[in-house]
Order: sequence, then C-alpha cells, then structure tokens
Amino acid sequence: MEHTIPAIPEGRQQLARLIAGAGDVIEVEDAARVLKLDRAAAAKTLARWTAQGWLRRVRRGVYVPAALDSLGSEHVLDDPWVLVPRLFAPAYVGGRTAAEYWDLTEQLFNDIVVITAQAVRQKSQKRHGATFSVKHVQERKIFGAKPIWRGRTKVLVSDLQKTIVDMLDDPAIGGGIQHVADCLAAYLKREDRNDKLLLDYIERLGNGAVFKRLGFLAERHGGESRLAEACQTRLTKGAAKLDPALDCTNLVTRWRLWVPARWKEGASA
Repeated sequence: MEHTIPAIPEGRQQLARLIAGAGDVIEVEDAARVLKLDRAAAAKTLARWTAQGWLRRVRRGVYVPAALDSLGSEHVLDDPWVLVPRLFAPAYVGGRTAAEYWDLTEQLFNDIVVITAQAVRQKSQKRHGATFSVKHVQERKIFGAKPIWRGRTKVLVSDLQKTIVDMLDDPAIGGGIQHVADCLAAYLKREDRNDKLLLDYIERLGNGAVFKRLGFLAERHGGESRLAEACQTRLTKGAAKLDPALDCTNLVTRWRLWVPARWKEGASA
C-alpha cells in the first residue's frame, strides 16, 4: 500500500518563503515585498501567523520566526544581535559587549550594549528573551563601527579602538572603570592596536575627559609613556571624574582627574 506524504499547507509554504526571502527579522514591508501583498494585507497576515504561534512580535511591525521544524526549516532565532539593525538603527553593538567580541575580556555579561542615535525611552529593554542596554548618542558619534555578518543579518559592532574610546567616554557601558582599565590593559598588549586611530577617534568624539582617563590609565599601566604624553598634550581645562559612578575625592592634578582614594596610590601628582 502506497503512502503519500501530505503536502505542506499553502499558508506554511508562504511563511517558509517569507523567512527565506526576509532573513532573521521580518517587517511588514518584507512581507509585502516577498508575498506580493499590499501593506494592509501583509500586516494582517503577520498578525495571523503570530496568533498561530509561527511568529513572535518583537515590537510593532517587527517579527521573528518561532521554531519552524515542521516547515522543513531549522531556523530559530538564537542570536539576538540580529535584532539590533531593525530595532535601533542607526546603531551598533558596543561597550562591554564589543569588548567580549574583540577578546578584550573573559568576563561574560547577560546584556547586549547598543549605541543608537534613536531617542531612548528605556535604557534597559527586553526583546525576544534578550536584554538590551541602550545608550543614546548624537548621530555624529555613530562612527568607528565595523559590519559583520550574524547569520543572514549584517550588524555593526564598534571596532577595536572605538570600543576602548566608548568605554572611556562612559565607563558604565564598559562595566565600570576597573573593567575598562582591564580591557585597556588587554588592548595595550595586542599587536593590532592602533594608537593613532585611537587618538583620532577621541578627537572626533569631542570629550576631553577621555584623554584624561586614557592618559591616567596608560601611565599607571607602565611602559606607555608615548601614549600618556600624547594624551597630556591634549588635555582640556577643568577636571573630570575617572568614573562618574564612583565617589572620586582625590584630585590627580597632572591629569586634571578626580579619582577614588584607592586609585590615587602610585599616580603621578
């Protein structure tokens, strides 16, 4: 007796075609283009598939596929980085997350740091089971990012030097100044370090506190007199804090930098 394999229902064939054509993250415009529907019909189709459990809504008009083994696909969203371009563009993955990517740290964090020019209502956002720590910056500060492929999605991540600069600019996104100092120490040992680019990025960013923090930390590290001197020639007026989140009570006049008491030991006056 012959057994026939039941055909995949038309709706599921459409969904499989949409996922193949749209990639890891699906928007209404993708459905309209791939399925050749008008926008209203595409939106209703996505809503129906979401109600049926085939898609998951990430935010209004943005969806990701659920497990689709029954469609003959093993596509499951296991890399939340793919959400960054669709949810936060213009944006890039940065801070401590980029430090992990560039092997500047062995410490693991549970969130994904995103630097975006979008207005941010919530600094911590949960999307599709992932936590995004989101920082708003002016669009002119969206630079020094490298495109990488995560599955079928191109995602921007801050390059090696911009990762260091961003964490010195805002130690909070680097996991605190001690972790930032550890990442800088790892950077200083690397053969692919590029101090000229590092300094150029700081100039472009326009935050004088970054030169003060970098010079202070480079001098503490030892053997980095050239980098420290380069920072010394670029010092701006006024004093900054080593880490705004800490109680910085001691002034290192050479660097015009307020530091916690324990960081003053061994620092040049």
